[in-house]
Amino acid sequence: MHRSTFPHRVLPWLLILPQLLISAVFFYWPAGQALWQSLLREDAFGLKSTFVGLANFRRVLSDPAWLNSIQVTAVFSILTAFFSMAIALLLAVQAEKVVRGRGFYRTLMIWPYAVAPAIAGMLWLFMFNPSFGTLAWPLRQLGIRWDPLLDGNQAMALVVAAASWKQISYNFLFFVAGLQAIPRSLLEAAAIDGASARRRFWTITFPLLAPTTFFLLVVNSVYALFDTFGIIHAVTGGGPGKSTETLVYKVYNDGFVNLRFGDSAAQSVVLMVIVIALTAFQFKYIERKVHYG
Repeated sequence: MHRSTFPHRVLPWLLILPQLLISAVFFYWPAGQALWQSLLREDAFGLKSTFVGLANFRRVLSDPAWLNSIQVTAVFSILTAFFSMAIALLLAVQAEKVVRGRGFYRTLMIWPYAVAPAIAGMLWLFMFNPSFGTLAWPLRQLGIRWDPLLDGNQAMALVVAAASWKQISYNFLFFVAGLQAIPRSLLEAAAIDGASARRRFWTITFPLLAPTTFFLLVVNSVYALFDTFGIIHAVTGGGPGKSTETLVYKVYNDGFVNLRFGDSAAQSVVLMVIVIALTAFQFKYIERKVHYG
């Protein structure tokens, strides 16, 4: 086994210095600022600060609106991750069956990922607007009283659909790469043995996609918690009646709308702890079932 050595001790640190600087500037410094601000109480103009210790955390953790945002975030994150990954896997499997024009279909599937989250939200809002939406009219013809601007469950369904659609392309790319890495000889041998297409998928293809699936599970969890802010802001604004107000959107509401900087900072710290704990849980327990062949 060949071992790489560096001519002097400074070179390894110089090589990782750019990454360390990026992490320090864009993660550790903002995280430290948020942690310090969560211990303060500021006026609406930011002219006076008072150290209050953990008072902001106690107020946040006992706030019914924050507890509601926890529940909303859990439902939204689970549904978004599930539908975006399931649909992407289905499309990737079907795309692999295409013999002619495979590259063209893959390109069509990738395009939606280039759409900004806020634009994706507006597209779905226009399509399902209860007054003039092109896809809201068929729902009314079916007798469905469709109004996501007033119905909390319908609003949740709309933001989940928009967020899932935005993320399908990203998942599709990785699932296609994972499918291409599976040896065709395994599938052909199973087909010769008489295994049906469904049995080949669940006994060979899906288990071999475990590393890709685990990676996407982590990425989609973080995406649902953070990167969907633009979609929720464009579609529902957290309403109706806070039915779509996720944790990250409540941080925005309290900090930038209501100017409660201490509470907003405390919520951001709690959200950061939740994400770290969720990621650690996934790596500790879910990764055990992942087989890296």
